[in-house]
Amino acid sequence: MIERQLKGRGIKCLEVLTAFRKIPREQFIPPDLKMKAYEDHPLSIGYNQTISQPYIVALMTERLEITKKDRVLEIGTGSGYQTAILAELAGEVYSVEIVEPLHGLANERLQRMGYKNVHLKHGDGCSGWPEEAPFDKMIATAAAKEIPQALMEQLKEGGRIVIPVGELDQDLVLGIKRKNTLEIKHLTPVRFVIMQSNVS
Repeated sequence: MIERQLKGRGIKCLEVLTAFRKIPREQFIPPDLKMKAYEDHPLSIGYNQTISQPYIVALMTERLEITKKDRVLEIGTGSGYQTAILAELAGEVYSVEIVEPLHGLANERLQRMGYKNVHLKHGDGCSGWPEEAPFDKMIATAAAKEIPQALMEQLKEGGRIVIPVGELDQDLVLGIKRKNTLEIKHLTPVRFVIMQSNVS
């Protein structure tokens, strides 16, 4: 996975590659799919949600340019795999998941793995986490029609957000906040589940 899917496709950040080497991806996969944990495609984690392919997780993480001083907001905890990657790189990680069973499972996994800098919340990711704002970096693991205004408001000046935008045709974009607006750079076409906006 590291050599072919990540380094072979241009992922260069040593810290990101080290995090991927450290975290056992199979622990975030349903038991019947564990043999596919390191394959180069998304996998179902139930509740109509997926764990993204390793390359996309790495690409999104690398483009955030996370440091140990950063407070990072993740929209869509899912299995908790991306959360664990972020926790290896950031000072503090705040992650919001709208599907309550996934929130519970991820919480159990991440606690069992000993992460002390991860804070999880069951709620509507479109609203961000205003009580803990502002954030240095943000990442969304579900696609939005447009970047939610609440997220832009909770992002620090100079901060970065990586998010898939669109419905059928989606683009992964990097936004950098400058003078209270986002400078957008298109990264690659993607296909993510659609961001939900009602807690269930």
